[in-house]
Amino acid sequence: MSETKILVVDDESRMRKLVRDFLVRTGYSVIEAGDGEQALDKFFAEGDIALIILDVMMPKMNGWQVVKEIRQYSKVPIIMLTAKGEESDELQGFDLGVDEYVTKPFSPRLLVARVEAILRRSSAVSADDLIQAGGIVIDKAAHEVKVDDKPIDLSFKEFELLTYFMTNQGVALSRERILNNVWNYDYYGDARTIDTHVKKLRNKLGKKGEYIVTIRGMGYKFDVK
Repeated sequence: MSETKILVVDDESRMRKLVRDFLVRTGYSVIEAGDGEQALDKFFAEGDIALIILDVMMPKMNGWQVVKEIRQYSKVPIIMLTAKGEESDELQGFDLGVDEYVTKPFSPRLLVARVEAILRRSSAVSADDLIQAGGIVIDKAAHEVKVDDKPIDLSFKEFELLTYFMTNQGVALSRERILNNVWNYDYYGDARTIDTHVKKLRNKLGKKGEYIVTIRGMGYKFDVK
């Protein structure tokens, strides 16, 4: 774990130190950046950043701009760290491909738990096998998805969600069960997180999106008819 690099981006040095201390104590290597431009420079210079913890409100280039730039080249997991808690801000983060959204003030221990969960899940998709159903093919080793032989671009969390759905074809999955297995930690939010990701996933799957069936009052089921 000592070789696992995490990029912490925040214009407040006190906040960076708080996050860095807890991550280093857990065994991670931490790279720091004080603004968006510096974050991009360090991300591309290092080349092997495993995860980014990114503040939204920063000088020179804000967090949203950083995410947009990085997502053109990488699916590295991103946790947004922000003082804003409005639903529109959270939805914007998910639309851009953010994996998690943590609102200040937060528990450093909970943040570390989320980091560990994301990294654990990302390493778990390295198994060399394929999942296929209804013209959708998931290549877990390459971390790629094709629909009718055409590749589609999914965020890390969307990839995990689709993998979980297809692995449990025909099974009615509650939102709580999805959170526990895809997000893999005690989630202190609501169903909006899942519903947002499902909506985006359906759109990206096109006509195949109808395979993700809503079960009213419960959750979802992946069913190829």
